[in-house]
Amino acid sequence: PDHKASLEPGDLKAMVIAIRNIEKALGDGIKKLTHSEKKNMKVARKSLMCNKDIKIGELFTAENLIAKRPGTGLSPKHWDDIVGKKANKNYSKDEMINLW
Repeated sequence: PDHKASLEPGDLKAMVIAIRNIEKALGDGIKKLTHSEKKNMKVARKSLMCNKDIKIGELFTAENLIAKRPGTGLSPKHWDDIVGKKANKNYSKDEMINLW
């Protein structure tokens, strides 16, 4: 009675191959940069920069920080770590933040 839902050996083999191809396409779930992404990383990513001049000892705020290209400096993922900290030096507008 289940013959209508059954596969012939050749069809079963094709289905297994298709499943294995899908598994390969899904990958391992770990995001890795490709060679071409690495070449574009500096241009495409952003760094934390000053939105205006900041004096030594002044607090970093959402108003005086901005994320801009190139991505050769401190990543914007550190935004929450930086806001509220004191500037360790005088910064000029559009200068990359460097606290480390």
